[in-house]
Amino acid sequence: MIEPIRPRRLRRTPALRALTRETRLSSASLIYPLFVVEDANVKSEISTLPGQYHYSPDRVCEAVEEHLAAGVDKFILFGLPAHKDPLGHGAYDENGVVQQGLRAIRERYPEVMLIGDVCLCEYTSHGHCGVLVGDAPDNDQTLPLLAQTAVSQVEAGADMVAPSAMMDDQVAAIRSALDEAGYDQTPIMSYSAKYASAFYGPFRGAADSAPAHGDRKGYQMDPHNVREAVKESLIDAEQGADILMVKPALAYLDVISRVKEATDLPLAAYSVSGEYAMVKAATAAGLVDEDNIVSESAVSIFRAGADILITYYAKRIANAIAEGRIG
Repeated sequence: MIEPIRPRRLRRTPALRALTRETRLSSASLIYPLFVVEDANVKSEISTLPGQYHYSPDRVCEAVEEHLAAGVDKFILFGLPAHKDPLGHGAYDENGVVQQGLRAIRERYPEVMLIGDVCLCEYTSHGHCGVLVGDAPDNDQTLPLLAQTAVSQVEAGADMVAPSAMMDDQVAAIRSALDEAGYDQTPIMSYSAKYASAFYGPFRGAADSAPAHGDRKGYQMDPHNVREAVKESLIDAEQGADILMVKPALAYLDVISRVKEATDLPLAAYSVSGEYAMVKAATAAGLVDEDNIVSESAVSIFRAGADILITYYAKRIANAIAEGRIG
C-alpha cells in the first residue's frame, strides 16, 4: 500500500510554516526613498504619494529617525532643486539639495547607509535625464556630468551611488571618476534594467521630473524585452557595478528571475510609485487589506530573486517582519 503524501503537515501551525519557509525577509534588505526639497522647515505630504513627504534638509532627519525605529537604516535620496537649467547644474553642485540632505543626515546619524540617485532629470529644465542635443539626450555629453554628480554625492556623505539615467557606459564613467577621486571603495548600485514604464507617474509628480516634451523610451528599456535586461545587467557588471537593479518590480518579476540567474552580483528591485499608489487607492476604496497585500507583494519580489528592495513601504514591511507576519 502506498502511503498518502501529506504536504499539509508542514503548514499546520505558524511555527511549522516559519520553520520550512523558503523565502526569508529581513529589514536589513530594505531601502527607503527620501525626497529632499531645497527649502527650510518643510515636511509636506506628496499629493501623488499619500503618506509620503517632501522634506527640507533641516527636517529630513525626522524621516530617518522614524524609519530607524522600525529597523530600516538604508536610504536613497532624490532632490528637488529651487532652480533648474538645461544642464542640470543642481545635480552636481557641492551645495545641491541632495548634498545638503546627505550632510544633514550624516552629521546626525553617522551609522546609516546613504545612497545618492545619480541622474539629471530632477535638475534639468527640460526634464530629461541628460544633456539635450535636439530632442534627445546626448549620451557622451551626459557621462561627465553623471560622474561629477556621483563624486559630489560621495563627498557629501553618500556611502553608495545609484546611476539611473540609462546612458550607455554610465557605470564605467562613474567608476573611473570615483576611483580617480580616491573613492575606489565606494560601491555602485546600477539601475541596470530600468524600463520605460507607466508605473512611474506618481514619482514624476513627487520629484517634478516629467519630461517637458517627448518621453524616455529612447533610453529606458522597452517593456516587451527581457533578454535585453540581462544584456544591460551583464554590461554594467563588466563595467564595475557592484549591485544591479530591476525597476519596476511587481510587473517585472520574470526579469528579476532572469537577471538573478545570469549574474552572481546582489540584485535590487525598486517597487515604484505606481505600485505604491495602486495599493493606496485600493486600500482607500476598501478593496484590499493594506498590510496583507504589502507583505505578500514584498515576498513575491524576494521570491523572484531580489536580494534588496527599495520601497515606500519599507517601514510597514519592517514592522511585519518584526511581528512575525512575514519573515
